Amino acid sequence: MGTTNTSSSQPSASGLTQPSPRERALKAGETEVLSFGEDLGEVAASFAAIFDMDGTLIDNTPYHFKSWQVLYKKYGKGVLSKETYYTDISGVPVMETIRRVFGEGRDQAQLNALQNEKEEFYRKIYAPYIQPVNGLVNFLTELKNAGVKIAMGTSATEEDINFVFDHIPIRDNFEVIINAAMVSKPKPDPQVYLEAARALNLPPEKCIVFEDSLAGIKSGNSAEMKVVAITTGHAAAELQPVNMVIGDYSELTVQKLAALFEK
Repeated sequence: MGTTNTSSSQPSASGLTQPSPRERALKAGETEVLSFGEDLGEVAASFAAIFDMDGTLIDNTPYHFKSWQVLYKKYGKGVLSKETYYTDISGVPVMETIRRVFGEGRDQAQLNALQNEKEEFYRKIYAPYIQPVNGLVNFLTELKNAGVKIAMGTSATEEDINFVFDHIPIRDNFEVIINAAMVSKPKPDPQVYLEAARALNLPPEKCIVFEDSLAGIKSGNSAEMKVVAITTGHAAAELQPVNMVIGDYSELTVQKLAALFEK
């Protein structure tokens, strides 16, 4: 049975072609929202999505915080406050913090042992609860189906990345993964995101960074990329400047991301 096409331009009584409601809305600057399954390739293929991992793909921040608290207490560094964690530790490679806080009088082998101790405790307490941020799996599928290139730019170690992927089977969505060992300058330096863009063969201005940490947001902004912040660890007002703030990925569509490049 045939269907009536209501979206195309229609001839008027005068014989002149009149714009359709959809065309008038777009001309007026409204954002076009297409249903899932429509052809988005031409729109989406022009940009990439680059995700942080901790606090962005998974809401593991409380478990990292707890593991740092245990390490601080065990080695005589006092009580680690949430404020210090969020401002000085979250989003920064573990070894950077180990070296800064525990480095005095320890050689690299001892620092490596401390990092392993911290990370093993974190994985032990988080493993029973690990799950993706709400809406993530469907959103990654939507991005991939739309032709959006997907990468990860994280301060995490390869061991922690494998830990996540062993529990949440989303590795195949990522064309590129840049981890802490692959860059010489950690967040808030933009290197990790610039390397991801380079590997995807796209300019920074065509990339969107997804971040939860203050250091990561600075990194994305310094890379001159669009930044979408997620409120797993900070209130929306703290996550600035960014192009968009979300609570989880159920709030996002490919069209909302594409619209960021129109502003």
